[in-house]
Amino acid sequence: MSDQVTVDEVADAMFELVSECYGKKNLKPMDVTKAMIQKFGEDKCSKQLCKEAIRKLMDSGRTIYSYVGGSYMTLPPPAAK
Repeated sequence: MSDQVTVDEVADAMFELVSECYGKKNLKPMDVTKAMIQKFGEDKCSKQLCKEAIRKLMDSGRTIYSYVGGSYMTLPPPAAK
């Protein structure tokens, strides 16, 4: 097993965290990064890896930035039917 976690693993864990907090708590990108470092450990998960995972989530549309008195990570609004 490799010592380093992958960007995909971190991105999936971030998405899970943002999903759990959706509608309950606003999460800043730094809050999510700190949570991932705490979850995986500083030796396996760096701030740079977290930045890459956040970028991957944003680029894929799984999460978006919400600007309400600050920048927060959240889920995109549900599609209109």
